Amino acid sequence: MDLSTAAILGIVEGVSEFLPISSTGHLILASHLLGLPPTDFLKSFEIAIQVGAILSVLVLYWRELLVNPAVMKRVALAFVPTGLIGLTLYKIIKSYLLGSPSVVLWALAAGGLFLILFEYRHREKDDAVARPEDISYRQALIIGLFQAIAVIPGISRSASTIVGGLVLGLKRKTIVEFSFLLAVPTMAAATGYDLLKNAAQFSLDQVQFLAVGFVMSFVVALLSIKFLLRFIQTHTFIPFGIYRIVLVVLWISFLL
Repeated sequence: MDLSTAAILGIVEGVSEFLPISSTGHLILASHLLGLPPTDFLKSFEIAIQVGAILSVLVLYWRELLVNPAVMKRVALAFVPTGLIGLTLYKIIKSYLLGSPSVVLWALAAGGLFLILFEYRHREKDDAVARPEDISYRQALIIGLFQAIAVIPGISRSASTIVGGLVLGLKRKTIVEFSFLLAVPTMAAATGYDLLKNAAQFSLDQVQFLAVGFVMSFVVALLSIKFLLRFIQTHTFIPFGIYRIVLVVLWISFLL
């Protein structure tokens, strides 16, 4: 890896983290396309640069996270399922799932098809939940269970939580913003746990790569969040489902 590669991966993370297209899946495919071997550092890098995306949420939503206790409680409860599953399956996820393009391709295709079919059938109700603080604790916990499915790279944490929220009767903007907020403890825990285990092994050059990836991820994620909030005002998530399937078809056609 060099600094330009770290910057490219940071951009990929920033663009894809909050869109329902799987940032982890895109990082794995991008790393494969760039010819990077699936080393332990690369896997840690792909986890750690999510901190940049976390910071972008904090910059935009610090009031909801730090000042609104009702929202904080619901975010904390929704994090529990992913935290427990991620901690339990950490070794399996990092050893066998991260770095596997085949797992990503299957998950991207299946998730894209499901997203398209779901959107064709979904109809938002008039009494849909309009604010994150109005989400019930039961709904928050179920959303957390949906998010836990995304431990499989390629599924998409964002897509899982958004679909879960729509199924439970939340307004589109409400679940999208709740998904942003839920990303903070989820990615902070994943990054913190991985760095705790592996940070001592990083060289000075590798720390520089992490810093570049972090900065690029932060800047681009800010733009990505603002784009998605505007996009959902007039669009469904069907274009993202189509994109996922087209990406898989192109990858199989030209790169396998």
